[in-house]
Amino acid sequence: MKIGFIGLGIMGKPMVKNLLGAGHEVCAYDIVKDSVDDVVAAGAVAAASIADVARGCKLVITMLPNGPEVKEVVLGGLLGSMAQGSIIVDMSSIAPGVAQEIHAACAAKGIAMLDAPVSGGEPKAIDGTLSIMVGGDGAIFDEVKDVLGAMGASVVHCGDIGAGNTTKLANQIIVALNIAAVSEAFMLSTRAGVDPARVFDAIKGGLAGSTVMNAKVPMILDGNFNPGFKLDLHIKDLANALDTGHAVDSPLLFTTAVMEVMKKLRDEGMGQNDHSVIATYYEKLTGTNIRAGV
Repeated sequence: MKIGFIGLGIMGKPMVKNLLGAGHEVCAYDIVKDSVDDVVAAGAVAAASIADVARGCKLVITMLPNGPEVKEVVLGGLLGSMAQGSIIVDMSSIAPGVAQEIHAACAAKGIAMLDAPVSGGEPKAIDGTLSIMVGGDGAIFDEVKDVLGAMGASVVHCGDIGAGNTTKLANQIIVALNIAAVSEAFMLSTRAGVDPARVFDAIKGGLAGSTVMNAKVPMILDGNFNPGFKLDLHIKDLANALDTGHAVDSPLLFTTAVMEVMKKLRDEGMGQNDHSVIATYYEKLTGTNIRAGV
């Protein structure tokens, strides 16, 4: 299948490469030329513009930073050139209400839309094992499920339009609070004189073990905060979660607390680091380095 793909950032590039590896033809566009050149070297075709993508592909996937960028690309670009009966799958992480707004504009033009955000960060984008959460019409989901399966190990239809992003917000709350809990717990072990690496080995197979712990504790212990998922992006996701929580009157007490920690780190210039950099907040509070155990 010929697929249009717009947005070739830290996630989009490996996702395109997995589509190519599955035998799809991909027409790719991004405002950053080096990103386009990277996927072209892997076999993609470069599009000259958003309209060029829209005219050449029945299925277009977008992977963009946030709702305003998705609205600009879809409402200000794709809808003017896509044929009726085409499909847009937005794999960005945006507010559910924004996905519903864009869907309504697409429907008015006879174009189907799904919201399909992902979880797993760059490592799982690279190996094609993302978790993909999808909202929208079930028949459209069935039509594109195999395409999404080229990028993810789990592809789940969560409900109507916006359900994918609601699921992603729940995911991001759990991940953020898990990283904060891990940071707090390993600081406790360090301050008490117990090697955090041994604590990790002892508890990772028990009830406290998690994918988040397995992915982030080694980074914390190594002092490696190169981004698999940037703190700035997680702040964006939690802002959308808080806005959505307020809209549906759902309390988000712990999310609010972790958001304040993240914003403090961002203000100190750490926004482009991996979100596991939350651990350094506890190091600054205590004057103790988890990595060195001192």
